[in-house]
Amino acid sequence: MPPIDELLKTGDHAAAINELRNGRLTTLPNSEQYNAQYNPKLHDINDPRKRPDKIVVTDKNSEEYGEVKNINVNAEMTTETGFRIEPVARIALALQKLIVKRAVAFTFGNPVAYDATPEGDDEKAILAALKRVFHDVKEKTLNRRVARSLFSSTEVAEYWYPVETDEEHTLYGFPTKKKFRVALFSPMFGDKLYPYFDDTRDLIAFSREFVKKADDLTTRTYFETYTKDAHYLWTAEGPTGTEAKNWELVEDYPKELKIGKIPVVYGCQPAVEWEDVQSLIDRLEKLLSNFADTNDYHASPKIFVEGKILGFARKGEAGAIIEGEEGAKATYLSWNQAPESVKLEIDTLLRLIYAITQTPDISFESVKGIGAISGVALQLLFMDAHLKVQDKMEVFDDYLTRRANILLAYLGAANVKSKEAARRLIVSPRITPYIIEDEQAKINMLQAANGQKPVASQKATVRRLGWAEDPDAEIAEIQADADREAARYEGEPTY
Repeated sequence: MPPIDELLKTGDHAAAINELRNGRLTTLPNSEQYNAQYNPKLHDINDPRKRPDKIVVTDKNSEEYGEVKNINVNAEMTTETGFRIEPVARIALALQKLIVKRAVAFTFGNPVAYDATPEGDDEKAILAALKRVFHDVKEKTLNRRVARSLFSSTEVAEYWYPVETDEEHTLYGFPTKKKFRVALFSPMFGDKLYPYFDDTRDLIAFSREFVKKADDLTTRTYFETYTKDAHYLWTAEGPTGTEAKNWELVEDYPKELKIGKIPVVYGCQPAVEWEDVQSLIDRLEKLLSNFADTNDYHASPKIFVEGKILGFARKGEAGAIIEGEEGAKATYLSWNQAPESVKLEIDTLLRLIYAITQTPDISFESVKGIGAISGVALQLLFMDAHLKVQDKMEVFDDYLTRRANILLAYLGAANVKSKEAARRLIVSPRITPYIIEDEQAKINMLQAANGQKPVASQKATVRRLGWAEDPDAEIAEIQADADREAARYEGEPTY
């Protein structure tokens, strides 16, 4: 097989697409299965085929009788009896969502810091431009969306591209008509991602396959590929996969790319976050649903009658006498066995789910008895989650570094004067796991290390507090209050 660049230029569209598909090192994620596990409405416990409603035999002449279709019953039985459907309890738990939410929050609850040591004004200017791009695309929200897709579907990609504005601007520190935008590709959105690596595991092409409705409402498949030099886009009739036929290159494609890099960032992980506990969640949902069924049958008191009861007490009637024939008995049916084994299994399953996925159980019920805890205790409480974030850095360090490098290349291409500075500047992303800080303990520690002297200016304190929209004006007002207080006591005798 010729190199992918040569194959793309031959015009054999089907062969090029097949090669790009086959370049994946792993199988495509099972998006349908992951989505069903992620969405509690699609859990097995809600599937009537896997957890059918109960079929209860009843007198055919009773009011409870209802015709049941598609039930193969004994012919003799149906002559005297009928059937009714008794709905069973179905308790689906959104634990998969909780695991993903907690992982996202601990990974990107704090903004990502992009550390750099710029030398000279040009590098400082390019770093400021980079931060402005991140501000414009709401990079903090982007990070959370990226993590959510990665954790719930095993892979994600983002595509960076420039758009032309009507008027020239200087938002990036230099005059330009370009603004930079980002698009997210994910199996959660129906995308099929095809990274293409060379023998040294360098990404030399990236492709995305997706489906759109054409203007005539027919389904068409699109396959687009990005290399360091060009952007290709093909289309074919029919759904995705091998059923798509008659591939043709879309008009005006391929389009030239001028930054010398593939403008796509790709990240993946071996499995979804809940992979190791899916069976435990299924078991927990089954236990709770069965437990709920039992409660439905036994929670309300029921009376067992022997013989004929002639009269019953009215609702709320005190001191009433119940009359019955000789030998008649009426007793309550009680459920005396406490399901301790069920409770133990439920608690054990929950504990294992949290432990295996390194998800702290920080619900109100779990932490209400802790009270005020120190900073060290907080670190211990969140240690497992922070260790998990450390593992995730194996993916995100490369992911975020590539993002920064792509944008530096774009900024250098947009401003020739900054091109060399963009090449020289090294930007290193730094993820800080989220934690609830014990501010007082931290301040005391820093003051002790500083000889009990202040560790921050008044302005810095006001700015960090965040109450004042204008810290400088707030400082001036504080000083004015102090001056007025001092003037009130000026000239008074001291003792």
